[in-house]
Amino acid sequence: LLESKIQEAKSKKDTLKARAQSAKTATKVNEMVGNVNTGSALAAFEKMEEKVLAMESEAEALGQLTTDDLEGKFALLESTSVDDDLAKMKRELSGSSQLEQYFEEEKKFPTVCENLMKGELPPGRTVSASNNTAFPYRDSEIEMELNELRRKAKDF
Repeated sequence: LLESKIQEAKSKKDTLKARAQSAKTATKVNEMVGNVNTGSALAAFEKMEEKVLAMESEAEALGQLTTDDLEGKFALLESTSVDDDLAKMKRELSGSSQLEQYFEEEKKFPTVCENLMKGELPPGRTVSASNNTAFPYRDSEIEMELNELRRKAKDF
């Protein structure tokens, strides 16, 4: 009887030892699985944080590019003055009046041709008293010389 109780105690001891070992192993496995899940979750959060940082950096870079571009546009606007624009418009307007004057003279062209066919010279162009230049023509010297030749031709 004593031997069977000793044998039973040894058997119980081995069973308890095996169960304890199994519990330790299960605990270690659960910790490892827990760490893996926690590690995966942490890795996912780190990856998400990296993506957010990259997106923020990209947005900041685009913001700087846009700001630089806007600053450049403002600098360009500030560099051109209203006076320059006004002077340009005045030049354009004065050019258009010269153009109108030229077309007015072109309307007289058929009459000039008829007079030439009759043997008459076209009338000379006058020189403006205000600026000593011929109205639509640049070379006043030539115009004055032509007018002089026309007068001599009439006297002849």
